[in-house]
Amino acid sequence: MTNTVGLALSGGGVRGVAHLGVIKALNELEIKFSRISGTSSGAIVGAFISAGYAPEEILKIAIEKKFFGFSNLLFGKAGLFDMKNFEAVYKTYFPDNNIEDLPIPLTIVATDMVNESIKYFEEGNLSQALMASSCVPLIFQPIQYDETILMDGGILNNFPIEPLQGRVDKIIGVTVNSLSKKLNELHMKDMLDRSFHFTLNKELMTKAALCDVFIEPPGMSRFGMFDMDAFQEVFDYGYTYTKSIEADILLHLK
Repeated sequence: MTNTVGLALSGGGVRGVAHLGVIKALNELEIKFSRISGTSSGAIVGAFISAGYAPEEILKIAIEKKFFGFSNLLFGKAGLFDMKNFEAVYKTYFPDNNIEDLPIPLTIVATDMVNESIKYFEEGNLSQALMASSCVPLIFQPIQYDETILMDGGILNNFPIEPLQGRVDKIIGVTVNSLSKKLNELHMKDMLDRSFHFTLNKELMTKAALCDVFIEPPGMSRFGMFDMDAFQEVFDYGYTYTKSIEADILLHLK
């Protein structure tokens, strides 16, 4: 395959583990990524893939270190969780801790809460960028950066295809927040989840049309964003779904 391929990964909490299953299936098709962009959990997955870790290896690390849960976190100001403990974890797996040193170029997306703008990281402190990108509002303390405040990239761009446009020949976009259409009743958790993702997904279809390959495993809302017990199931689901559409993927990458 001579085309250069870029990979865009959405946020989604624990659902982001589905990215790993998707990437495992893409690896089996011998698809190589020339550039990756990611938001929140997609940024975390993207960083590990960019550094050369295998999807199964990342899954094991995620389960052990609970990247998408609360076990590694400490209460900070105003009862919000402090993300500082994650910094040491990231530095363990990314000892150089520089985005520009990753073997595959990576763009990490965060939201500048002061200037109401999107912040794209393509160089500099990797652990800080990952913490900023995954700093979910009302759950985590904001990240202070260069006299401004950064939070979850998904607030303004949960599907970051823009950093790939004009820089690769083909774009594969993966989102993991599809909503189930088979709800008999809406519980409070479901209403909050759907309200959150209605906002995140408002530009999704427009961006999906700009991808050469768009992968969205259906019914992902059955997995909770912080359901730590679902890691393996989410991984397997992303993998199985992608295997089911592999002929279509290859067709659109020609």
